[in-house]
Amino acid sequence: MFVPNFSGSDATEIVLLKIITVMKKQLLIVAILILAVFAARAQKPDTAVYMVHYKFTWIRDTTDRTHPYTENLVLFVGKSASAYRSYDGIVADAQFKKAYAEASANSPDGHIMINRRGAGSQTQYFQYPNEQKLITKDNLLINDYLIESPMPAIDWKISADTATFGGLHCQKATGHFKGRDYIAWFCPDVPVRTGPWKLNGLPGVIVDAHDAKNEVIFKFDGVEKAVYTEVKPIVGANVAEKDVPPILRGLDDNPNIIAPPAKGIKTTQKEFDKLKVTMDKDPEAFAQAIMANNSAQGDAPRMDHIRVMKGPRPGGNKLNNPIELPEK
Repeated sequence: MFVPNFSGSDATEIVLLKIITVMKKQLLIVAILILAVFAARAQKPDTAVYMVHYKFTWIRDTTDRTHPYTENLVLFVGKSASAYRSYDGIVADAQFKKAYAEASANSPDGHIMINRRGAGSQTQYFQYPNEQKLITKDNLLINDYLIESPMPAIDWKISADTATFGGLHCQKATGHFKGRDYIAWFCPDVPVRTGPWKLNGLPGVIVDAHDAKNEVIFKFDGVEKAVYTEVKPIVGANVAEKDVPPILRGLDDNPNIIAPPAKGIKTTQKEFDKLKVTMDKDPEAFAQAIMANNSAQGDAPRMDHIRVMKGPRPGGNKLNNPIELPEK
């Protein structure tokens, strides 16, 4: 067997190579740890600093412009992220939580008969400008679905025009997005590149926006500082999340914490659209399938906790003017 004989400069060179190899491995480990730390920081939920309120108006049916869809919405703005959701829904959840607590206190046998009526849209948008990431949370029956996508790019043109909204000094910008020309007002003093819905990319939070035809309007309706408060669990602090009835889920979520629901199901827009078509065709069969799937994962709701919605959707069934129009 041939055994190489290293001496002098050759031996020194081998030692140096070994040292370099060890150092490379150590640097790789350090780099991985650094990336892990940054990833952990990126995934840490943000806390809202401001709440910007909007009166949302959308002409869904151009043949009936006198009856647009309207809703109160709110943008929770943190230091590096935002969450946009229905303020009507937040108010409705708070009212239900209070009614449930009162019914529970007045029920000697613990049997409670109370309906939870949803209000506003179920869709929420979480923007992460530093990561150029958008997470859309949508809902089908009792399941939340999370769709991650890149932040949409909007080519804004910033003008010298200024205006004041609720004490916020704002600047005007115009841009084309999803088939519509938008006029937006943003506040440079709140330098988070976010806004309502999917609007983003300006050097300050967008507090007011509308398209050129006034068919989609995000009208400024006030701004306030977000105050973090502890949320008292509705079913007790020691109850595991899986044991919380589906009708009560989400009520203990603090809206000031900017983070998608932990139990949201990750999917794609294409797969979610397929599920929605399936549900619209046969809601009851879809509900049974959801029950079976959740049961297999140890999370089976009772049938009376599933609300199979029938009849007109919020804003009416007729829709000939979607928010996102095809580009010509």
